[in-house]
Amino acid sequence: MNNYKPSIGLRWFPAFMATGALLLLAVLMLGVQLSTENTELVVHFAASERWNLILAGAVLVFTVQLFRDSITAVWQGVKQKNPVPEIGLPSLDDNKPLKRLLISFAIAGLMIWPFFVSRGAVDLATLALIYVMLGLGLNVVVGLAGLLDLGYVGFYAVGAYSYALLNQYFGLDFWSCLLIGGAMAALFGFVLGFPVLRLRGDYLAIVTLGFGEIIRILLNNWTAITGGPNGISQIPKPTLFGLEFTRRAKVEGNVPFHEFFGIDYSSGYKVIYLYILALLLVLVTIYIINRLLRMPIGRAWEALREDDIACRSLGLNPTAIKLSAFTIGAAFAGFAGTFFAARQGFISPESFTFIESAIILAIVVLGGMGSQMGVVLAAIIMTVLPEFAREFQEYRMLMFGLTMVLMMMWRPEGLMPVKRPHLKLGERQADQDDATIKSQPVAESV
Repeated sequence: MNNYKPSIGLRWFPAFMATGALLLLAVLMLGVQLSTENTELVVHFAASERWNLILAGAVLVFTVQLFRDSITAVWQGVKQKNPVPEIGLPSLDDNKPLKRLLISFAIAGLMIWPFFVSRGAVDLATLALIYVMLGLGLNVVVGLAGLLDLGYVGFYAVGAYSYALLNQYFGLDFWSCLLIGGAMAALFGFVLGFPVLRLRGDYLAIVTLGFGEIIRILLNNWTAITGGPNGISQIPKPTLFGLEFTRRAKVEGNVPFHEFFGIDYSSGYKVIYLYILALLLVLVTIYIINRLLRMPIGRAWEALREDDIACRSLGLNPTAIKLSAFTIGAAFAGFAGTFFAARQGFISPESFTFIESAIILAIVVLGGMGSQMGVVLAAIIMTVLPEFAREFQEYRMLMFGLTMVLMMMWRPEGLMPVKRPHLKLGERQADQDDATIKSQPVAESV
């Protein structure tokens, strides 16, 4: 029986409010442009095409908000009358050899792929893998432990500057600084965990946001050590057992890659090597997190996320659980930051602004809280789609906000929500349990 009936009530006030907010923001962002001419501020109005676009958007928002109840009721009725059939896919968990075979083929395909595509595609894929690593690290804190962290980019900056400073002042190479950068970020995560042990929700978000801004301001003002706004340049690329991917070796005693193998020099070798290295780091990250989830600490993270009080009542220590989540999540950000510095060859505080934390958090929310495959998919989408929409670069944040709003409305659990194991009794077993309960005598009260 269909219980959904279309409502005939009109939402005049919400429709006017939503349309007014749209017009206010759209006119300021798209319709009006400010410029300075001879030390005077001049206002320029956009072309008529933009104003037509603004008006069309206002009409659309007004119409949807006005008839929102009716549209929702009709849509729920259609869904109830014509439910979408559930497709039963075979579970790979029951067939572990097949699962391992498919994973092996996928990894082999990812390894071979950069040799058949352009250099730009490989470089973009390397950037996407960096965000995959960052998303997986933040997923430990936000998705698994349920701790809202808005300053995750601070750990990212710690890892990047650890490699840059250690190489500049002590001459350490990438492989030595990779572990040191992760350890330094983990130390900062451990230190940050102490002030936020008793905080949750919005208060926790404010403290972590302040931590990220403190790191950025410190890097920007500590000019004698970090270079300040000028940043640090000439950061060396990682080598392959001492083989450099340059035309001539920059370090005495090293041999260029092409000379060692007797082939012609190509700058594409460096790009492919960075991609493969980033892929290996992502695979190691996924493996470590999967192992942690099967350990008691992974169960403790989920218990903390579901209910802090119930977690404490089970004898678990919330202090140790929070510190472990912040420390491990920050370590992965440190690894990603070290690799980012090596890939770019130049870093500055402008690379670690709050918008980076927002993008990483959006990757976790868009993919699905706690879902590793969802985070991987969301990181690829958030990295690749802006490259295909370069013509709409000035509307990037507008499109980003619209996408997040649509996701909250139509799929709040994310693209690929995590599937939690559950048990279901059959009808015969359930009837037997009910009969057993009914047949038991009731204890007489004393």
